[in-house]
Amino acid sequence: MSQTNTASASSLQSRLGTLVVIPWAGSHEDGQDTPFLLAYSLGDGVDGPAAGQEAVLEAAEEIGLPVGGAILDVAQAPKVKVGLLVEGGKAVLTMPYLKVTCPVPEQWTAAARARTSVYVILASRPWPEAVPGTEVTEEELRAFAADEEVLGSAAHFTVPVGSLRG
Repeated sequence: MSQTNTASASSLQSRLGTLVVIPWAGSHEDGQDTPFLLAYSLGDGVDGPAAGQEAVLEAAEEIGLPVGGAILDVAQAPKVKVGLLVEGGKAVLTMPYLKVTCPVPEQWTAAARARTSVYVILASRPWPEAVPGTEVTEEELRAFAADEEVLGSAAHFTVPVGSLRG
């Protein structure tokens, strides 16, 4: 699990608080693994968790990410500035308000290379219990990431996998 601490330069960024990313891969109905990145706020922004949730929704709108179930293919949306580099057991997700380097397991990397894209969920609902340095169990991750309220208020998008190799 990796995090990026937000700067206090902008009002939106300071309301977002600490953003954290968790990777996982899971089997899909086609029999292949799908790589996921879950990005969420700890709810520790300057105005508290509710303002942090609003800030995530504002950021998603500003970036051009749909909220509420529609899945945006970033490869087909050139104005959406989101990138993903996968190299050396790490994923680097770059987008406005978030640049994070996240260690990823081999299963995740293999799935990302096979699919050539990663499914990202930008949750607007804060998850203050899942702080970096504490273990998040598979059951806790499943409970949060599969919660209908979390999914219904999140931005969903796929990002093509980039690498340093040509």
